[in-house]
Amino acid sequence: RTLTKDHIEFTSTVRTAAMLHSVAFAFVTIALSAYAASPEERAAAIAANLTLDEKVKLLHGVFGDTLDGYTGLIPGIPRLGVPAIVMNDGPQGFRGPAGTSTAWPSGLSVAAAWDMDAMYAWGKALGEEFHAKGANVFLGPGLNVARVPNNGRNFEYISGEDPYLGYVLVQSIVNGVQSQGVVATAKHFINNNQETNRFEVSANVDERTRFEMYYPPFEGA
Repeated sequence: RTLTKDHIEFTSTVRTAAMLHSVAFAFVTIALSAYAASPEERAAAIAANLTLDEKVKLLHGVFGDTLDGYTGLIPGIPRLGVPAIVMNDGPQGFRGPAGTSTAWPSGLSVAAAWDMDAMYAWGKALGEEFHAKGANVFLGPGLNVARVPNNGRNFEYISGEDPYLGYVLVQSIVNGVQSQGVVATAKHFINNNQETNRFEVSANVDERTRFEMYYPPFEGA
C-alpha cells in the first residue's frame, strides 16, 4: 500500500501528540504528588519516570570542566522538576578565585565565643554567600574533636576539645545556614582527626569512645 504525504504527516502528528501526552501526564502526576503524597511517595513517582541515563547522572554527577568552578555538581532534571545539587567547599567560606569570597573567622574562633546567637549569625551569613553564588549545598561546618594537637585542620572545627560543646553549638550553625535554602553538610564523618598521612592512615576507634567522644557533634548536627 502506498502512503500519501497527508497520511504520513497525520501519523507523525499522532505520535508527537502521544509523546507530549505521556510527558505531560508524568509531569502532572509528579506535580500533584507534591501536594498529596509523602516524601517517599514523591521520590518514587520521580524515580519511576527517570531514564537510565538520568539515574546514572544522579549517582555519579559530573567532573572536570563541567563543574563550573564548584566542588561538586549533580545536574538537575528540569522535565521532572528535579533541581541540580551544587556543592562547594568549605567550612571556612565559599571556595573561589582569590579575593572573591568573604574571609570569615575560623570555626574554632567563632566557637570560642560560646555564643549561640553568634553561631546562628555566622551560619546564616555563610548560607547567604553560598546561595548568592549559586551553591545549594555548603560542605561544612567542620565538627571533628581536637584530639591530635598538630592536626592541620583543627582551626576549622567548632568542637575544640569538647564533644558536648560541638553538639550544642552546631545546631545554631546548621539552622543559620539552612535558613537561606542551603543544605549544611556536617563533616568530616567520622574519626577524621588528623591530616598526617590522610590517605593512608587507619583510624581504629572502639565503639564506646566513638559514642562518647566523636559522635556527639554529628548527632547535634
